[in-house]
Amino acid sequence: MRLLLLLWKLFCYPVGIAVVALALYEFWFVAQVLYWVDHNPATTQVMDSRLEALRQKKQAAVLDQTWVPYERISVHLKRAVIVAEDAKFIDHEGFDWEGIQRALEKNQRVGRFVAGGSTISQQLAKNLLLSGERSLLRKGQEAVFTAMLEATMQKRRIFEIYLNVAEWGENVFGAEAAARHYFGVSAAELEPDQAARLAAMLPRPRYYDRNRGSAYLASYSESILAQMHTAQIP
Repeated sequence: MRLLLLLWKLFCYPVGIAVVALALYEFWFVAQVLYWVDHNPATTQVMDSRLEALRQKKQAAVLDQTWVPYERISVHLKRAVIVAEDAKFIDHEGFDWEGIQRALEKNQRVGRFVAGGSTISQQLAKNLLLSGERSLLRKGQEAVFTAMLEATMQKRRIFEIYLNVAEWGENVFGAEAAARHYFGVSAAELEPDQAARLAAMLPRPRYYDRNRGSAYLASYSESILAQMHTAQIP
């Protein structure tokens, strides 16, 4: 009997510690998300990763990012990003199940991972809080954090943060830095064709920063531009 009791304790202690650690871990993320409801994130996991790599080459290096409020971002960019990244952003609760199904079917046809079907909310959760690894555990965490964002923030706030932290080139983050980097104007001054081009870059921003003459980028930009009038923005 004593042996069974000892074994039970040996089992329960580590499990209990693991449960408490997990609870504290999740609580930290909840606290972070609640803080961001009315405070702007100073950085993201993606930004930290890029800065760390940059400072291995130059210790004093900094990222190119300037936060601007939602109303100072061109409506054209907002429409273009919705078209390119998440046409149902206004309507869904964080997950576009039809989009996920289409992405799965496309991946199965091709035989490798080529489409993810992530919404803007999912992308923001990943950029803010998660590492870049691909695993079932990370996808599960992404789903939890996406639900947290949707439960605590208005769509407008989610979109405002996304537009300010999205990666848009080599060490370029956010709409303001992107507008100045590529076109020499503020985010508020972006014209429709410029906005469409920036939105087209989002899936592979660093690649397109180096390959601005890409025929695919030009074609995709035209497609986005033609659909921008249909976009619903918060």
